[in-house]
Amino acid sequence: MDDHPVVLQGFKQLVEGADAKEIVTAYKASEGFRRYRTRRPDIIVLDLQMQAGAFSGLSFLRRLRLVDVETPVLVLSLHRDPAVVGCALRFGASGYVPKDAAPEEVLRAFQLVRDGQSYISPEIASDVVFHWLDKRTKRLKHVTSREFEVLTRLAKGMAYGEIAEDLELSYRTIGNTCARLKRKLGAQSRVELMRAAMEYVTNTS
Repeated sequence: MDDHPVVLQGFKQLVEGADAKEIVTAYKASEGFRRYRTRRPDIIVLDLQMQAGAFSGLSFLRRLRLVDVETPVLVLSLHRDPAVVGCALRFGASGYVPKDAAPEEVLRAFQLVRDGQSYISPEIASDVVFHWLDKRTKRLKHVTSREFEVLTRLAKGMAYGEIAEDLELSYRTIGNTCARLKRKLGAQSRVELMRAAMEYVTNTS
């Protein structure tokens, strides 16, 4: 699944040479999930950033793994941030390769993941490992228990409304809590806050 037609077309041409008999595409996470349920693919290639919004691919992955832990998922994404990569792997991705990787690497990753193996691009693997060893969570020492509850749910890809329902709180309360978290973590946007939440989960696992 990818929201860019040029990328989709290029990828289709690449894997057609790897005995891919049928390729089903989707531009939105919701569309991708519908097609997954009707077609049951042998492998899913996923972009993290779909038309539904930043990191909506992570929400798709989280939702998929609730019902299917077997189908291999290869993430093909522009995001190289080790916190994002680590979160995708935690959510159940079988492999991760940057979109700007050489075609040979993308094809190899596709074949390995399709055959039940795992793969992470060597270019980002070391960054992910060292990130896990980093102690960036020191800046979270002043987070309250309520803020912690919200933060961990943000790291799972949950939207504000989902968090409000899960914690049995109002949407406004969650919004105010996230505003405080942005100030504490130095996040300028919702996307940056989600990234900080992913970073927290990665470092404290």
